[in-house]
Amino acid sequence: MAYKTLDDHLFGDGPKRMLSLDGGGVRGALSLGYLARVEDILRKRVDNDPDFRLCDYFDLIGGTSTGSIIAAGLAMGMSVEELINVYHTLGVDVFEQSLLRFGVLGAKFPKEPLMRALSTFFKDETLGSKKLRTGLMVMTKRLDTGSPWLLHNNPRGKFYDGPDGAGNRNLLIRNVIRASTAAPHYFEPELLKVSPHVMGAFVDGGISPYNNPSMQLLMMGTCSGYGLEWPYGEDRLLLVSVGTGFRPASVAAADVVKMPAIKLAAESVVSIMQDANWLGQAVLQWMSRSPTAWEIDAEVGDLSSDVLGGGPAMMSYLRYELCLEPHWLSKNLGIERSDRQCDALYTMDNAKNLPELTRLGRAASKVQMEPAHFPASFDI
Repeated sequence: MAYKTLDDHLFGDGPKRMLSLDGGGVRGALSLGYLARVEDILRKRVDNDPDFRLCDYFDLIGGTSTGSIIAAGLAMGMSVEELINVYHTLGVDVFEQSLLRFGVLGAKFPKEPLMRALSTFFKDETLGSKKLRTGLMVMTKRLDTGSPWLLHNNPRGKFYDGPDGAGNRNLLIRNVIRASTAAPHYFEPELLKVSPHVMGAFVDGGISPYNNPSMQLLMMGTCSGYGLEWPYGEDRLLLVSVGTGFRPASVAAADVVKMPAIKLAAESVVSIMQDANWLGQAVLQWMSRSPTAWEIDAEVGDLSSDVLGGGPAMMSYLRYELCLEPHWLSKNLGIERSDRQCDALYTMDNAKNLPELTRLGRAASKVQMEPAHFPASFDI
């Protein structure tokens, strides 16, 4: 079967499909567990073609931090199973523990193993590479100016070309991913050439409102400034968002008051990131009618009775995510884990968790994901 070219994906007629992948360190393995089922469902729509890849279905794939690794691999035509093998290998190589590095005076992990791994898999390909078979967006944060940046391969983008090779098209994919995964405390910032005489200092895209890049991906696909201007409509625009698991806060009020200032500051930063994720989730569910809607809070519920503006839904929206909490896992998946085990699984840098995280993603996908979630109007 002949599949679409990059130009067909970005500028061709017909409905458009977007895939968004959260950040979360090694918990990206959860996303891969979900994606394996997505690929299986969609492959059956094309007569089980063994050559089918998710890049043949989705017109734009975007990710933050660990999600950027997965997004780039998918956009270059890797199958999910291939990417699981790559991801597990990369995780073991990158997150090798050292008793001499604590992430206080310097980064907890050296960048060299990550760069070697990224070089192995992405070589010298750039954002302008012909090997990118569909649209790719990587979310990062330029810390020297305090601004979130999305780097992408849209040839009509304002910054795709630039003087003296400073345009997006010439950025090495491995360096762009390194920038998006440069989480403070874990890795040192990455320098990227942003103009002929200016270098920008980039850190993990999760240090912004876009650890879940769904809203930014939607803006890229529809806002005129990005050059795509895809139309809204429930049968014209599909956004699939895949998370890396969340862990609800559960701390006694008295313990919060007693927290040392540095711990209180750290907990506050994490809380802001979670708030940004749930705000984005609320707005996207508000814009759509989603069969996978999550309860936002006890007051507004899951917004299934509301549509922004009171008119028809603006898009089709799916969100796949799991809660790393004992009661939720037991009730929804029939999996028994203790609080201590959930805490261990929630860490971002323990490569030993990779196999179990992938298994959890696969298990959750069997319960949460239905073929009917992917409307026939978006079939290729």
